[in-house]
Amino acid sequence: MPGQTMLLMTRIGLIRETKVPADNRVALIPSQCKWLQKNFPSLKIVVQPSDARCFTDKEFGTAGVEVTEDLSTCDFLLGIKEVAIDQLIPEKKYLFFSHTRKMQPYNRPLFRAILEKKITLIDYECMEHEDGQRILGFGFFAGVVGAHNGIMAYGNRTGKYSLPRVYQQPNFRQLIHSYFGLRLPNIKVLITGSGRVAHGLLEIMNLMGIIEIEPDEYLARDFSYPVFTQLKGNALYYHKIRGTYQREDFHLNPDQYDCNFKPFTRTTDILLNGIFWEPRMPRLMEWEDLESPDFRIQTIADITDDKEGSIPFNLGDALMEDPVYGVDKISGKRTAPYLPGSVDIMAVGNLPNELPRDASRYFGEQLIKYVLEDLFKKDSPTIERATMVDQGKITRAFEYLTEYGA
Repeated sequence: MPGQTMLLMTRIGLIRETKVPADNRVALIPSQCKWLQKNFPSLKIVVQPSDARCFTDKEFGTAGVEVTEDLSTCDFLLGIKEVAIDQLIPEKKYLFFSHTRKMQPYNRPLFRAILEKKITLIDYECMEHEDGQRILGFGFFAGVVGAHNGIMAYGNRTGKYSLPRVYQQPNFRQLIHSYFGLRLPNIKVLITGSGRVAHGLLEIMNLMGIIEIEPDEYLARDFSYPVFTQLKGNALYYHKIRGTYQREDFHLNPDQYDCNFKPFTRTTDILLNGIFWEPRMPRLMEWEDLESPDFRIQTIADITDDKEGSIPFNLGDALMEDPVYGVDKISGKRTAPYLPGSVDIMAVGNLPNELPRDASRYFGEQLIKYVLEDLFKKDSPTIERATMVDQGKITRAFEYLTEYGA
């Protein structure tokens, strides 16, 4: 922890979220701030006031955290989602999810402003352990909420059962209580991926009593009880020539691989998609698959939420309050959900926001364990790898963003 490295007073500011639609998570919760300030007297934490944050200004104040609009004296400014351009303070060090590393067009003005204002941007998404595994993220709770919403949407379509909305539950524990007595029909659920999102998906499968089976069994027959199977990279992709899968080679040369997903479109009721995808990778399915008479999938929860990505009929985000829309199988147009002749899509960009207090607590724990100590060191490979912009200059590892920031 950052005890020995903070020789002088260090000030951390927790910024108010300004993203629309509103996000109410926070990087450190009140009890974590209280613990940090008690154990490390040279650390001072302040928080901007917010009416939308899942922890109130009063809760922060009670924990001994100063609530103030002015963050100009802070050494580090911590947020969650992208910061509004007009709220950026020049020459400051920011930590948040900027969503710029893939040259996302919608955040190009933000990236340019960061350069112009000579800001240092340390992106949570780029924080990795030595083996390349992400350090920080909300993936587990994205998986939890995405799985619940996907199973919920299928119940709404079929009328065979009913589930409450996650965001109407006060916490994860209460959500678990809502599963008591739940009896699901003999559905077949397919999970893709193996990271934090997949762990959240698997958690809900276990809590709902959905039984895991092997992929070959899943393809071969139906069952008299609800089942799921999980497809990781080695079960989904194969080299076009060698017919094998090697993880490192796949991520370096994804265009040399094909996808073996099509048979599962004929045996699946609900798809919970948690696999990483980027444009060079093969899609799980194509539009022509949707038009096929043996396409069985009725509900797709695209937790990774890549518009027109691994799921081409993800036509964009829905809102947390209304997370499901339909896609007509013939016209490909967006429709109301649960209509005959359509497939339902659950695609929401801020799923963890439905369990904001639990998600914030988990995020803060990881931040304290793995990041804060490195943040206060002069030389930290972890922070160096995550620094996209240093005082307005794009760092070497991100030089490919030069034209993006021009």
